[in-house]
Amino acid sequence: MQLSTDKMQARRDGAIGWMIFNNPARRNAISLEMWEAIGQILGDYAADDSVRVVVMRGAGGKSFAAGADISQFAEQRNNAEAAERYSQISAGGRKALVGLGKPLIALIEGFCMGGGLGIAMHADMRMASDDSEFGIPAAKLGLGYHYSTLKPLVDLVGPSAAKLILFSGRRFKAEEALRMGLINQILPRAELEPAVVDLAGEIATNAPLTVEAVKATVGEIVKDRSDRDMGRIDRMIAACFDSRDYAEGRTAFMEKRKPVFTGR
Repeated sequence: MQLSTDKMQARRDGAIGWMIFNNPARRNAISLEMWEAIGQILGDYAADDSVRVVVMRGAGGKSFAAGADISQFAEQRNNAEAAERYSQISAGGRKALVGLGKPLIALIEGFCMGGGLGIAMHADMRMASDDSEFGIPAAKLGLGYHYSTLKPLVDLVGPSAAKLILFSGRRFKAEEALRMGLINQILPRAELEPAVVDLAGEIATNAPLTVEAVKATVGEIVKDRSDRDMGRIDRMIAACFDSRDYAEGRTAFMEKRKPVFTGR
């Protein structure tokens, strides 16, 4: 895959597709070019049936992503018009994150701040090192977040905790983030990557159509009732029952062996 910037990396490890924020000199701050590459990487993984799970992480071990690259703001977000253009481009990357039908896991080490936390919240699961820190310092910068940016936070931690995070602009330790529901699990650094790989591998052996249907159904559940596409969910569930994988699952159960699913 030829990416538009070397500040993003993609590699495949069996059924796992890795997406790596590669800007460690700036704690993996997300530049406009990186937003474009996020859409490119996830689009490629979405179209590749051999990739069943995607894991995203930051390079260098000090940060998942420290937020937007503020060094670009003077040029690319210096007024309302420029900020709107920036938002439109970054929205393409967010659309790819939201629209990815496959499981997405965030492996978080060190800082996970601002826009970086926004990216992590689009993951289906967030697993973090015990020395990681989280926060959204918008109130310390004077910038504003759109409804579509804040809704995932409120959905994840609830209105009260979301207000605490946003009003204070504070950094929260991993234990606090776990209590609020920002992350799913804390592990020592040495154990984090192996645990994420094990989880991703476990998911990858399951029936892809079932996993994707579950992800889509949960996504509809958290929407307002009027916005839900239940017809799409019904079609995805019917596809599971009509699939060869369903027959393979039943046969493997009767034969007391592990099923081999193909996503068909």
